[in-house]
Amino acid sequence: MKSHYLDKIPTSGVLRIRDMMFSQEKAYRLDQGDVSFETPAAVKMAMQTAVDTNQTHYAQTTGLPRLRELLTDKLRRTNGVPVETPEEVFVTAGGMHGLYVVSHALLEPGDEIILPDPVWTSTPGHILSTGAVPIACPLHPERGWRYDLDELASTVTRRTRAIFLNSPHNPTGGILTRADLESVAALAKDRDLWVISDEAYEDIVYDGVEHVSIASLPGMYERVVPVYTFSKSFAMTGLRLGYVAVRSPVVQARVAKLIGYTVSNVSTLIQWGGIGGLEVSPNWLDTFRTELQLRRDLFYTGVARLNGLFTGTPPKGAFFAFVRIDDSWEPPSGLQAGVSRSWAMAERLIQEANVGCIPGVEFGAQGEDYIRFCFSRELDELKGALEAMRRLLDS
Repeated sequence: MKSHYLDKIPTSGVLRIRDMMFSQEKAYRLDQGDVSFETPAAVKMAMQTAVDTNQTHYAQTTGLPRLRELLTDKLRRTNGVPVETPEEVFVTAGGMHGLYVVSHALLEPGDEIILPDPVWTSTPGHILSTGAVPIACPLHPERGWRYDLDELASTVTRRTRAIFLNSPHNPTGGILTRADLESVAALAKDRDLWVISDEAYEDIVYDGVEHVSIASLPGMYERVVPVYTFSKSFAMTGLRLGYVAVRSPVVQARVAKLIGYTVSNVSTLIQWGGIGGLEVSPNWLDTFRTELQLRRDLFYTGVARLNGLFTGTPPKGAFFAFVRIDDSWEPPSGLQAGVSRSWAMAERLIQEANVGCIPGVEFGAQGEDYIRFCFSRELDELKGALEAMRRLLDS
C-alpha cells in the first residue's frame, strides 16, 4: 500500500471532540470556532441572484474577474498590501485551502518552516503533506501570547525556508504588534525567508488594538504570501471562500496550478456571494466586533466565578478563551486521558457538563494545561455553559 506519507499526518483531536459532542444531548458547542451571526443579506442576495441567472458553470480557475478586482482594492485600501493587479490575487475554497496551496507552492521535502506553539491544529498537517518539517517556536502567555523575538531568530537554521504567522491568533487570541512584525520582517530579509501570514481573524480585534498585515511593511510583499478568508468577517464559515495574494510570478503559476488540480474553480455561486458582500459597505463589522466583545467580557466574568478553576486574560483578537487550568486541579479517577491534564479536563466538561471545548495540548506542547472555549456563541448558550460548569464544580 502506497501513500505512506499520509499515515504520518496525525488526525486532529478536534475531530474526536466533534464526535464526542454529537453524542451529548443539549450540548453547549463552545468547541466549534464558528460565529452565531447570520451571513449578511448582501451575500445571500447575491448568491440567490446567481442561482436565478444560472451562474452555475465553469469559471476562471483563479477566480471571477470582478471578485479579484474587488479583493485587489480591499487589499490595497484595508490591508495596505501593494497589490499591483488582480492577477496577483487567487480565490480559494476557504482559508484552509489557501494555506494548503501556498504550503505546496513554497515548500520542498526537507525544508523547515517555523510555526508558533500553540498553533491551529490543521496547520502542521498542511506542512507535513509537502514533506517539509514544522519547527515549533513558543508563544509566551506573559507576553500576550507573542514571540520572544531572540528565541524566534535562534530557531532559524540553514534549512529554514519560511516562517508561518497567525495574527490574530487561534487558539490564544494574541496579536503581534507592529514592532513584532518589523522584527520578523528584518529577520526574513536577513535570512532570505518566505513568510506565510494567516490573517483569518483580521477584523476580529478589540480594545482599539491594530491589526497589521506584514505584507504591508516596506519591501515585504515580495516575500510574504498573506492568506485571508470570508469565513469570520462575513460569517460564511460553511460557504468556503478565501483568497491569497502573491507577487512572485513563479509562485503565482504554482498556486494557479494547485487550485486547478484541487477544485478546478471555486464554486461560482459562493464567489458571487463574495462579490455581493464586497460591493456594499461592510457596516456589519462594527456590530460583529461590539457583540463579540460583549460576549468575551461576559464569558470571562463567568469564568472568574468558577472558584479559580480557570485563569486567563481576555484576548485582544479572535473569539477564543484560552484559559489555564489551576495547578491544584487533579483529574478524577478513571477519567484521565493518558498523561494530559487538558484532555482529562476537556473530557470531564464534555461528559459531565455537556460543555464543548478543546484541550490545549491539541494545539502544541505550550498548550498543555489550557482549555480553549469559543465565546462567539449566543449569549444564552454562553450563560448555559457557565452555569453547567458551576454546577459541576459544586457537585
